[in-house]
Amino acid sequence: MSSKIVDMTYGSPLKHLLAFTWPLLIGNVFQQFYNMVDSVIVGNFVGPAALAAVGTCGSFGFLFFSLAGGLATGIGILVSQYFGAKNEKALRATIANSFFILTVSSFGVTVIGVSLCNVILRLISCPEQILPDAALYLRLTTFGIIFIAFYNGISSILRALGDSKTPLYFLILASLVNVVLDLLFVVYFGWAVLGVALATVISQAVSALACLVYAFAKVPYFRFSKRDLRPDTTIVAKSFRIGIPVALQSSLIAISCIMLQGVVNSFGEIVMATFTVASRLEQLIHMPYQSLAAAITTYAGQNYGAKNIDRVRKGLHRGTFLVAAFSLLLVPVVFIFGRTMIAFFVKDREVIEMGYVALKLTCFFYFPLGMIYIPRASLNGCGDANFAMMNGLVEVVCRIVFAHALASIVSIKLFGHTFPIGYWGVWLTNSFTWTVTAIVCVWRYKFGKWRTTMLLEDAA
Repeated sequence: MSSKIVDMTYGSPLKHLLAFTWPLLIGNVFQQFYNMVDSVIVGNFVGPAALAAVGTCGSFGFLFFSLAGGLATGIGILVSQYFGAKNEKALRATIANSFFILTVSSFGVTVIGVSLCNVILRLISCPEQILPDAALYLRLTTFGIIFIAFYNGISSILRALGDSKTPLYFLILASLVNVVLDLLFVVYFGWAVLGVALATVISQAVSALACLVYAFAKVPYFRFSKRDLRPDTTIVAKSFRIGIPVALQSSLIAISCIMLQGVVNSFGEIVMATFTVASRLEQLIHMPYQSLAAAITTYAGQNYGAKNIDRVRKGLHRGTFLVAAFSLLLVPVVFIFGRTMIAFFVKDREVIEMGYVALKLTCFFYFPLGMIYIPRASLNGCGDANFAMMNGLVEVVCRIVFAHALASIVSIKLFGHTFPIGYWGVWLTNSFTWTVTAIVCVWRYKFGKWRTTMLLEDAA
């Protein structure tokens, strides 16, 4: 047995979760660092208007990333199955067909994104004064979708073959290239939004090409015969059948964020810039929860397969403890260092103060945020995959309803005091959405049919 394989059906659940989470966390932090560089450079060297232009495209980037990541997941699952079955012929055919899948799907999304760019931005009420910059950034970065698709696809294949470190190295390389090019194009050449867009696309191309060169040079399964290169409709259909549900779940969340961005845009450039910075910081907050969720999915899956329901529960309890500890730690961090964190992105005093208040407002809801990930991860590991789609729908409904309801309220009177709402409803929307979604996740874990399914399998 390979030393990379970890049997989580025995030993300390807490130790297993911590050991599995740290490598994933490092990769996720670099991924977010890669995504945040544009905002930091633009906020510090161009200004709030350009930052708002870049930020208003963030949800669309997440949507495109979700589509590419979902299909990559489907391909990776098939590769891991054939690799485990020692079916080298099908494995090579799957890898070869992945090039057709990723090329065609990314080309389709690129055509839609480029041709409908202005229409999409007007639908979310992008202010006219930043529309040209936002359209330029969205149109150029859309051309990088093919590179995102190939990086994610090849990374998924390498992980399915047991290599989890190489994709991380190429992600680090892309992050460093992005930083250097952002500084060169924006600070030295003064290309503003054009510069950050070009830097993003070039760094994505570097990571994709580096993955391709490595895979063809070092991985024997990438050395195809003419027969392997023939399109196989069965493999293509399987990849879409597995990958599309994963992509749709993330896409639903992205769509809800796009709808929220439309409400944000109605409040003007300052609120847009503040929301962009706060969202970037909250993406970092998501990282430990996401990494822990991935560990719990593997842990729950192994123990569910071993029919050890008690260890599944212990894993969720230990995960809940880690989420509670991390969430409590973040409250004083936000209150003490909140202004400094915001100032790292932008120098505008009004944006800094508004962002600091926004962080203080949402930090008390980080525990519900974490409790979206933990029960959902346990349910995914136990085979309750249908819940992921339902969970995505809950987030969509909550974000749309809360955003439009709260945006229409100027103030509210409670206990004899008047509290302003207005644009603060943007951040209350996320907080309330996290809370409701967490309650649904915990309810599903507690009262769902996953235990009954295990009993039926045992009886069979």
